[in-house]
This record gives sequence, structure tokens and C-alpha cells, in this order.
Amino acid sequence: MKKSIYSNNYKYLLQLLVMTRKIKNVTQKDIADKLEYPQCVISRIETGERRIDVVEFIEIANAIGCDPLTLLEELIKNWKS
Repeated sequence: MKKSIYSNNYKYLLQLLVMTRKIKNVTQKDIADKLEYPQCVISRIETGERRIDVVEFIEIANAIGCDPLTLLEELIKNWKS
């Protein structure tokens, strides 16, 4: 089994975060400022260079202004086994 960071499901999760951020007109800097991260950390997360855990996922979703459960439901709906 390959690591989840390389899975299509993880890539889709990142795509959901980026797509949602752009739809809501939120910049990487906006998220970074809310989470007190450097902007480059958000960039690394979005490109898959830095892995996030469930706590960070929730914090990022909230910083975007999106319900984390909505994003998880979308991920599960498109889950590929």
C-alpha cells in the first residue's frame, strides 16, 4: 500500500481545498494570516509538498470559510478504493 500522500484521494482532497479557496476568493496569504503560518506553508500544502492532518484540514477549511464536513462529504462521494 502506498502512502496516502501519494494517493489519488489525497490529491483530490488538496484539489477540493484549492478549488474552494479560489471560489471563495480567499488567497493563500489570507489563510496563512488566519492560521499564523508563513504563506509558503500554505503553498506547500496545496502542492502536496507538506502533508496535513485532520486537525489542520479543519483549521484550513474554517480559514477558507467552508464547513469541513461539506468538503469531507465531497471527498467521500468521490472516494476511489
